[in-house]
Amino acid sequence: MQDDWLLIQQVQKGNRDAYAHLVDKYKERLYSYLYRMTGQQQDAQDLTQEAFIKAYCQLDKYKPTDAFLAWLYRIASNLCIDAWRKNKHYAKTPLEETRLIESDTPEKAYLEKEKQDTLQQQIMALREEYRVVFMLKYLEQMSYKEISEILHVPVTTVQMRIHHAKKKLRASIAQEMSGGAAIYELLQN
Repeated sequence: MQDDWLLIQQVQKGNRDAYAHLVDKYKERLYSYLYRMTGQQQDAQDLTQEAFIKAYCQLDKYKPTDAFLAWLYRIASNLCIDAWRKNKHYAKTPLEETRLIESDTPEKAYLEKEKQDTLQQQIMALREEYRVVFMLKYLEQMSYKEISEILHVPVTTVQMRIHHAKKKLRASIAQEMSGGAAIYELLQN
């Protein structure tokens, strides 16, 4: 955090190389987050670039008491939410890339893929306030405190949203899987 603040001070004095260093430091992590949020490479690239541009233009609003990465994630999350509102075309998130499907048989591989597709669809169907905290917690592996800082909400709000997201996911997946189990049983006969 201290190193980031020193770089930001250099940027504010006109040193563009210092900002390039910040971009290099965080671009992969931010892109990865936005890719999981959108499921689209091009959109993730565009949003990553837009987030860094917006951060650069708003460096005077950055508070050194905040972690730069948390501030950057907040900007990226807001841009992503705006994109969701404008373009309801984000159908799924690339969870399948976070875990390889290992299976003994093609049938098991197919069922595992179906489970992952169902989970992707259900995550993307969550209300955005639940979807964002769920993805930050479970895909980005962030703590409640980090999520709280990014979204500017109390930790208890983050915990409540994650609880509701998991509850809604359990219910919708159980409903989805009960239909899937019936189809699987039918195919076995």
